[in-house]
Amino acid sequence: MLKKLFGGNKSVEEQIVAPINGKVVSLDEVDDPVFSQRMMGDGVAIEPDDGKVVSPVSGEIVQLFPTNHAVGIKTKSGVEVLVHIGLETVSMEGEGFEGFVKTGDQVNAGDHLITFDMDLVKEKAKSTITPVVITNFDDVVDNFDPSYSDGADAGQSTIATLKTK
Repeated sequence: MLKKLFGGNKSVEEQIVAPINGKVVSLDEVDDPVFSQRMMGDGVAIEPDDGKVVSPVSGEIVQLFPTNHAVGIKTKSGVEVLVHIGLETVSMEGEGFEGFVKTGDQVNAGDHLITFDMDLVKEKAKSTITPVVITNFDDVVDNFDPSYSDGADAGQSTIATLKTK
């Protein structure tokens, strides 16, 4: 009752846009139990068409792995989104990856984050499939609506809508 009177914790709707051009699929299709069994959280995955990664949300870069194969962004409402480029790409030790942001940077949805050499990832890693995961899903998400597509456009196409708790 007090929350209603004083405007306490209101649910916020967040749009997550494609961080990369490609086909949006369920995490069930990711050949890695950490993602397919949602151990890190829920989300979607993208089978990329190219090697340019943009921010899926507006917020703060809270983590950029030294190898530039993954980046975490936190929105103002507290949703934490991880973009993990490919599977077993950490073993490439940064080869073929270039980051354009650093921890603490403020970004808008669609801002350029990382570029990677897709041919090199195909050659040296397990897969190019790119999970996009809400890492604090259980703590902040009340409703999650993924949007699968054969042709998502980076920075443009909504791949998921969620409401915060």
